[in-house]
Amino acid sequence: MISLNRSCFLSNGGISGNCSPFSQGQKRRSASLKVVAVGTNAARKGERNGSIVMENAAKEVVELKSTVHGGDKDVYGEDTASEDQPVTPWSVSVASGYNLIRDPHHNKGLAFSEKERDAHYMRGLLPPVVISQELQVKKMINAIRQYQVPLQKYIAMMDLQERNQKLFYKLLIEHVEELLPVVYTPTVGEACQKYGSIFQRPQGLFISLKEKGKILEVLRNWPEKNIQVIVVTDGERILGLGDLGCHGMGIPVGKLSLYTALGGVRPSACLPVTIDVGTNNEKLLDDEFYIGLRQKRATGQEYAELLQEFMTAVKQNYGEKVLVQFEDFANHNAFDLLSKYGATHLVFNDDIQGTASVVLAGLLSSLKLVGGSLADHTFLFLGAGEAGTGIAELIALEISKQTNAPLEETRKKVWLVDSKGLIVSSRLESLQHFKKPWAHEHEPVKTLAEAVNAIKPTVLIGTSGVGRTFTKEVVEAMATNNERPIILALSNPTSQSECTAEEAYTWTQGRAIYCSGSPFPPVEYEGKVYTPGQSNNAYIFPGFGLGLLMSGTIRVHDDMLLAASEALASQVSQEDFDKGLIYPPFTNIREISAHIAAKVAAKSYELGLATRLPQPKDLFQYAESCMYSPNYRSFR
Repeated sequence: MISLNRSCFLSNGGISGNCSPFSQGQKRRSASLKVVAVGTNAARKGERNGSIVMENAAKEVVELKSTVHGGDKDVYGEDTASEDQPVTPWSVSVASGYNLIRDPHHNKGLAFSEKERDAHYMRGLLPPVVISQELQVKKMINAIRQYQVPLQKYIAMMDLQERNQKLFYKLLIEHVEELLPVVYTPTVGEACQKYGSIFQRPQGLFISLKEKGKILEVLRNWPEKNIQVIVVTDGERILGLGDLGCHGMGIPVGKLSLYTALGGVRPSACLPVTIDVGTNNEKLLDDEFYIGLRQKRATGQEYAELLQEFMTAVKQNYGEKVLVQFEDFANHNAFDLLSKYGATHLVFNDDIQGTASVVLAGLLSSLKLVGGSLADHTFLFLGAGEAGTGIAELIALEISKQTNAPLEETRKKVWLVDSKGLIVSSRLESLQHFKKPWAHEHEPVKTLAEAVNAIKPTVLIGTSGVGRTFTKEVVEAMATNNERPIILALSNPTSQSECTAEEAYTWTQGRAIYCSGSPFPPVEYEGKVYTPGQSNNAYIFPGFGLGLLMSGTIRVHDDMLLAASEALASQVSQEDFDKGLIYPPFTNIREISAHIAAKVAAKSYELGLATRLPQPKDLFQYAESCMYSPNYRSFR
């Protein structure tokens, strides 16, 4: 235990010169600890005089040597999952457990032991009972289940995350299938729509046009210094809900919760960011509770300069190996940003690349049910935006890899329909650049139903963001042309799904292999129960990100996405296939993520893009060892 002399603490929160918060014995036992003086950014640069600010500096005061080398410095000791904390994580200016109870990183609530309560000045600050973390999980899941409205469950989960971080992740991991729709799609969509009304405490960084010229300084305001993953949005295309401006922050927060819960990336290494350049949503601009800039969206040079400054500051502050995940940018920016920064930064667009990887995994595993190879199938998309063209390109890449055929040739197996009809060569001049590779020779076709009859696809994929566009006519045509039609209605949230599970099974007499983007309940048709799958990006991006981080990868390569797809497809069991599923259950998601991380890291080493050397002998075992554990540890 650290011996503290209360007389050492001054009224202004500093420490007198002849005192130390460590006893002599503690100094001898703590060779691995480094105590540093911490001040503001300006003070560190020598730009500001005066006393050093010590309050709430615990995260920077103690450096802990990590036994795991899967990332940068482990400030909280989160990687050393099985070890007790060697030092109490106090704010050094307060010799009391009051702040410890209110620090979400270290709070254990009623799970603090009798010994900890005595040692850390907690007597009287907690009720006398001591309970286990397991009982806390049981209590919390019972409390969450009392709410009938999904948004209330979301608010309760976010409140728990702000009070007790380890309990939040323990609860999410142990009840992932039940709580994933609460912290992620579809509930996160409603949370973003109402973000201003439910906003209580800021999570992440809000970087607006007001901060132009000062973004590096803003990044340094964030208390964690060893960031490894940033999820950033500008809020222009939130799920299928459109421009939600600054209220899009719910997406980065939710994604990073899954990076930790499903992929094991420690929470202190995660940073949610919203770039606020305004919104074109008149309803939000008129909303008195809107928390963002009240102006129309900045575009052109002003937008590009702000993003350039942000990306430059990120690399300057966090280094070459920080992963920046672009999330829910509009098409016209998403492709440009990925193209522009893909060669200079470690960047990943989940809407383009993550969606593509998880859909390809489902298609690879579906071959066990329908037979043939990927090259034997014909694919028709409704929607030619980020998701549609991203999936299409990865399918063509995989076919090219399997058949050694040129990519230009394998693209001809994939057809896309946008708002003007089938994309064909006669439309080439008027197409956006990302649609042009899919303009094949064919007469013009105006509607999806006509396209299904003309192309006769074996696989129908919806990425339109428009609900109920897979009509009865379309689905029945798929069933007429195929014994087992593959129908993927991927648009989120649930209200925007191209068709429901019930519609797909009913209109195909139970023969469809169906997946959606948001979850649907099981469907009973003619006495048989069908369990719809969910083509959820959460299968891919947490494990994909872990693989990049644990190998020290400096750039993302398409082959890594193919490796992730193949790894996910390999995790589908015969029992899953017997139920008509083409994805494994989420109950095993951490093990699945470790397999994906291992395959992605292996590909990175093979391509010479990994910097963490030497390569571990067993990458799967190494991936598991790098994963954050939400279990409580004792404070001595």
